[in-house]
Amino acid sequence: MRALRSILVFFVFGCIQISRAQNSVESFLKPSDTLNKSRLKTLVITEAAFGTAALVALNQAWYADYPRSDFHFINDNAEWLQMDKAGHVFSSYHLGSFGANALKWTGASSKKQLIYGATLGLAFLTTVEVFDGFSANWGASLGDVAANVSGTALYISQELLWKEQRIVPKFSFHTTPYASARPNVLGTSVPEQILKDYNGQTYWLSANIHSFAKKAAIPKWLNVAVGYGAEGMITGNEGLVNSVFLPESERYRQFYLSLDIDLTKIESKSHLIKTILTVFNSIKIPAPTFEIKGSGKAKFHLLYF
Repeated sequence: MRALRSILVFFVFGCIQISRAQNSVESFLKPSDTLNKSRLKTLVITEAAFGTAALVALNQAWYADYPRSDFHFINDNAEWLQMDKAGHVFSSYHLGSFGANALKWTGASSKKQLIYGATLGLAFLTTVEVFDGFSANWGASLGDVAANVSGTALYISQELLWKEQRIVPKFSFHTTPYASARPNVLGTSVPEQILKDYNGQTYWLSANIHSFAKKAAIPKWLNVAVGYGAEGMITGNEGLVNSVFLPESERYRQFYLSLDIDLTKIESKSHLIKTILTVFNSIKIPAPTFEIKGSGKAKFHLLYF
């Protein structure tokens, strides 16, 4: 009996502690109704620290082993069939979304969320472009800058027009055989390939149907998505022959039409669950997909990611 009673007490005590922890997390994640200066100070210090650490790490990993130069521009708009530019739009949008939502958490006004939060991605990625501009092996790209501005503008314009994000850039990835041909460029491991192998990346614009037809009997979470990808690339420059995969040496674009889910439209009273859903809403859900290749050939995927 004593042993059973001890187990029961331990179980009840554990449940109380878990409940307290959950309540603490919920209280922490709940956005403030008014400006919370303590939260704002914490946010500014945290973003400055993480931003500085990221730039220092990037400098050591990417630029330190290469010679510096005077600041200069390059024109890389024709490389990788613009897949890298789509990546810049995606990154700028979601960094800006994070910045705006983080300021919302502090209780900052909607105006400040857009001015100081939604521009976070543009500010960070512009700094990276400056690094590129002073590297002899690279150079600042006006195409990258335009893509960064586009991603930020996509977020801000929707907030100004609709007070909500009806169209969200999303990302999906699948491994390809091209990475094995140039692992130093396209990645040796799956995590590296997700970042480097443009052949396996797909960038989407996912639109929430209910947001555009609020009176229609359509599930609030249902989206339709259009995607863009490219394949046949082991180099950025089209003039370099893809000799590894001859005779399939031609690179081509891919266009997709698919269904998707807006995870932020799934109702929940938990701020923890809302935060998790918001984070994962940047990933395209696998779904039946119609593909049109640049050559004009069409293909249906029962499940595409």
